[in-house]
Amino acid sequence: MSSPSPKNELLTYFADVAKALGHAHRLDLLEHIAQGERSVEALAKLAGLSVANASQHLQQLARAGLVAKRRDGKHILYRLADVAVIDLLSALRQIVERNSAEAQLVVQSYFHARDNLDPVSRHALLDRLQTDAVVLLDVRPEHEFALGHLPHAVNIPLPELEGRLAELPPDQEVVAYCRGPYCVLAFEAVAALRKHGFTVRRLQDGFPEWKAAGLPVESSVAEKD
Repeated sequence: MSSPSPKNELLTYFADVAKALGHAHRLDLLEHIAQGERSVEALAKLAGLSVANASQHLQQLARAGLVAKRRDGKHILYRLADVAVIDLLSALRQIVERNSAEAQLVVQSYFHARDNLDPVSRHALLDRLQTDAVVLLDVRPEHEFALGHLPHAVNIPLPELEGRLAELPPDQEVVAYCRGPYCVLAFEAVAALRKHGFTVRRLQDGFPEWKAAGLPVESSVAEKD
């Protein structure tokens, strides 16, 4: 019996990665890990899973080379194995958006209903930040903001937004962002701020895409090797 060709052997490895991506919970976990290194317990809580279930999904992602892990005392911490994982997820999103009628319906009925304006691109935001033309609003939870955020961003988690409107200048444009292109936090923040008369747009991507592009970020948590 002949041995498998190098091409077929590589295709097997590609299939392993595709198989690891083939579950909604694992895609959700990747989005949370993309915000910064997290423990199994924290990821399980964020994803609404039991610790045992989350651990099983994370182990599959690790075997496929999508995430890396390390031990910190009693906790196992996970991080993205490579920033290219962000590009992989972005490509997956674009394929689904372009070719799935069902996905397009969800985008139209939920996301576009809350924000039908074109979002601000990364390059356009960089230009505006250099001239202090906008207020950058991060609506993720405080612990995610601490792990990493865009420079000079103001952190007001979405549940606190209505009670902290006075912290935003009413005469300046606001650009809101969160975990990624379809993170509901930014869409809900845009809708809420517009009801109060703010001029507000949404960043086209989220924090992980910004960081993966090599753009400057800030953090109040020291990164560990």
